[in-house]
Amino acid sequence: MAGATMKDIKLRIRSVESTKQITSAMQLVAGSKLRRARQRMEDTRPYMAAVREVMANIASHRGLDSPFFRAGESAARCLVVIAGDRGLAGHYNAAVFKLADELIGSDTTVLPIGKKAVERYTRRAVTLLSSDYVRAEHISAVDCRAMAARLIAGFLAGDFGQVTLIGTTFVSAMAQEAFVESLLPVTPETFPSAEKPRAQMIMEPAPAALLKAVMPDYLAGCLYGAVCDAVACEMASRRNAMDSATKNAEQMISDLSLSYNRARQSSITQEITEIVAGAEH
Repeated sequence: MAGATMKDIKLRIRSVESTKQITSAMQLVAGSKLRRARQRMEDTRPYMAAVREVMANIASHRGLDSPFFRAGESAARCLVVIAGDRGLAGHYNAAVFKLADELIGSDTTVLPIGKKAVERYTRRAVTLLSSDYVRAEHISAVDCRAMAARLIAGFLAGDFGQVTLIGTTFVSAMAQEAFVESLLPVTPETFPSAEKPRAQMIMEPAPAALLKAVMPDYLAGCLYGAVCDAVACEMASRRNAMDSATKNAEQMISDLSLSYNRARQSSITQEITEIVAGAEH
């Protein structure tokens, strides 16, 4: 019986060691991808700061009248949901989907970005604006410009009265937070600095026409920045998850090795006892 138990423990140790090799390799790959994704994310932030400043200057102009600043008459909403391309990333995808589920209703259109988001909403009875953006990791600025054009066209046509973004922001390598952000209509909360007194700039063309020209670039920039953040968050979350899995596997191997040594010692002791007992007879 002791021999059979030892064999089972040894097989279990080999199985856990094999799993540990996989999780360790995935941790290294995620760490390598995280460095590239984080660099791309940081490269987009100066552009976003600049375009937000331009938008704040336009939004602060007195007498500005634009459909982008008014909620559409339609009660329908379009949700842009950015999730991961793969699983094994801890709570990353679950946190995004939890926020999305709270907002999805019968009159909601979804623009999913990332394989997990596309798969989730393709299987559900949800109207999709597009299912073309399966790999968030490969989304380019050109793709985001195309998305922005479709969102603006739908908003101005009255297909939906709101456009909301759900994604994940990169706080640090150890912390990522899911968020909800309103993209359209543009509200005063979008540009807090627009509420501060500032000199009225003379704009050519008129502010409303300038806003119409800038809005596609602004919206595309918001989407691209959110995608870059989301990819970095996915890689960081996966690296952390695989690091935890590797440490758990190491602890399990240590516990199983202790159990194996105890079983082996018990088997040896029993054999010695049987030999001594036989010699006495």
